[in-house]
Amino acid sequence: MPGALDIALAQLTPAVRDTAKNLGTITRLVEENADADLIIFPELFLGGYTTREPEELALDLDGPEVESLAGAAREHSTAVILGAPERLIEGISNSAICVDERGEIAGSYRKTHLFGDERGVFVAGNELLVLELGGLKAGLMICFDVEFPEVARSLALAGADLLVTISANMDPFGRDHDVFATARALENGLPHLYVNQVGHGEAFTFAGGSMAVSADGDRLAEAGTSGEAVARLRLDTAVGNPARPKELKPDYLRERRGMLPVDAPRVPEQR
Repeated sequence: MPGALDIALAQLTPAVRDTAKNLGTITRLVEENADADLIIFPELFLGGYTTREPEELALDLDGPEVESLAGAAREHSTAVILGAPERLIEGISNSAICVDERGEIAGSYRKTHLFGDERGVFVAGNELLVLELGGLKAGLMICFDVEFPEVARSLALAGADLLVTISANMDPFGRDHDVFATARALENGLPHLYVNQVGHGEAFTFAGGSMAVSADGDRLAEAGTSGEAVARLRLDTAVGNPARPKELKPDYLRERRGMLPVDAPRVPEQR
């Protein structure tokens, strides 16, 4: 794997339906963490988590919001991953918009597994995305995606060096994502960066619990569950836990046997 990245995990409470205020928060935090190679914000952070009239909050990739974000990234040589509603021809998607350290759009991942009321207002994405940020290939997920092991496994098989999940996971499901985030890292042998909203929103109280998990399942950094925080870490993908020797650690991607047939139950013959 490639080298190391200085990373900031921005666990925040966005202002619901106040894009300008949230964009100001993003710009300020990029400046305050100018020494970071990558800063990550939660799901739908730009407009706050809402399923009410998202078309009023939706952005275009060539619009002024992304240009402002790109300018901050360019000025501080910091890549940014941001959750926002994105306007498409077929509707509005729940997207993770990625701007690289040069201020160029690296890609936009559209959430493939919509949750609850999201199904009535967003269009689901139909493909996964691995893109390069800071010299590492990041496989992206959004919230409910992390609950399906095949999503992270597909990203790993596609060559991702690390997994990134942006989330708006609410109480009382914080423990679920604590387990899922760790499991996705350990079962794929990849570091996992998980960034969640926290505090009260329009309809939910969000569970926080943002964390960085190593490929060995160790907690490298965490933001807690009680409030806003920016957790910092230096992620070196070449460094593992010395207590877990590589020669003993299973390589699940190499050793997996794929999908095996399931036989019908066999009924013992009657004598």
